[in-house]
Amino acid sequence: MNRRRKARRRAGLKLSLASFVSWGILIIILIFEVLCCSFFFFFRGAKGYWLIKMSVSSQLNTDGAHRYARANVEKPREYWDYESARIQWSSPERYEIIEKIGRGKYSDVFLGWDTKVRRQVVIKVLKPVKKKKILRELKVLQNLQGGPNIVELYDVVRDPCSKTPSFIFEYVEASDFRTVFPTFSDYDVRYYIFGVLQALEYAHSMGIMHRDVKPNNIAIDHKKRDLILIDWGLAEFFHPLTPYNARVASRYFKGPELLVELPMYDYRLDMWSLGCMLAGMIFMREPFFHGKDNNDQLVRIAKVLGTDELFEYLHKYNLTLPQHLETAVGRHGKKPWTMFVTQENQHLCPKEALDFLDQLLQYDHVKRAQALEAMDHPYFDPVRAECTARIREKKRGNVVTE
Repeated sequence: MNRRRKARRRAGLKLSLASFVSWGILIIILIFEVLCCSFFFFFRGAKGYWLIKMSVSSQLNTDGAHRYARANVEKPREYWDYESARIQWSSPERYEIIEKIGRGKYSDVFLGWDTKVRRQVVIKVLKPVKKKKILRELKVLQNLQGGPNIVELYDVVRDPCSKTPSFIFEYVEASDFRTVFPTFSDYDVRYYIFGVLQALEYAHSMGIMHRDVKPNNIAIDHKKRDLILIDWGLAEFFHPLTPYNARVASRYFKGPELLVELPMYDYRLDMWSLGCMLAGMIFMREPFFHGKDNNDQLVRIAKVLGTDELFEYLHKYNLTLPQHLETAVGRHGKKPWTMFVTQENQHLCPKEALDFLDQLLQYDHVKRAQALEAMDHPYFDPVRAECTARIREKKRGNVVTE
């Protein structure tokens, strides 16, 4: 009799525990939905809530999830929590400025000289920005240190008087992209695009989106056949179920998710930007999508990729375009990539290139090729071995004594 009572109690305890866990999970989901609802009601109204809910569904869907969706979940908090990071500033005394070589929205860039190691460096002097942005870029660069075709951060310094921060980078004698890219052979295009993929695959595997892939951020030393991906100032750590700022990337390379303000994007934003670069290179039309503003950028994309898939994409995420933009977009059929092949560019447009391009330039980010699978595309068969060997050589020869 006692045994039966004990068995009933144990069964009742298991049932209670299971109920408790089930209710706990349900409560967590409800809390998350309330937070999402509050956030998007504040910023975008009721429509925003359904937008994020549909986006979350796509991220949790097994077919749509990115292979590195959980990259940061599996790392310690200090890896990605840049807001809690502390910077150990070095003295700028060892570095001399030679000349200004570039400028951007957030920084001025100088050619410099490291008097201690006696080598040329790039000095990125940051303009006044939020400390959070500086910490984010620094954390990204530190975590990607030593990655293939990723710019090497040597030092971080701060002027003791003005408190102006600067990043010290490796120097690459890069050619002007606009000058060198028209001279590329078919092999060159494959080689350099694969080089960018090597950098992106590594960054994505480390849980980081670049969010500003474009020709100006690809430094190419064509004589040495070296390539590095630079300017990680807009890069961000990817976390599932997290809405991100749509005001990133340069206009001509913005993915549709940014142009329609879909906040739940992932690493494949970089793949769209790479697709725009590839299209510009093989069709010798840079930039390929040349919009006057963000709305016109979407119009230019729709005229090539067609509007049927655009409206399917919008419907999937419960989005609608403003009336004036829907009118501007109009109705268009999808153009075959062969329409852009001419006598002048046909040597850059083998069928594998057009097939690969089609895997990148998809409205819906979950339909785009991920970096690792993109590297396996037949388009790269002629260059894969050389690119892989090149990375191994650079690793062996990249030891510098500080």
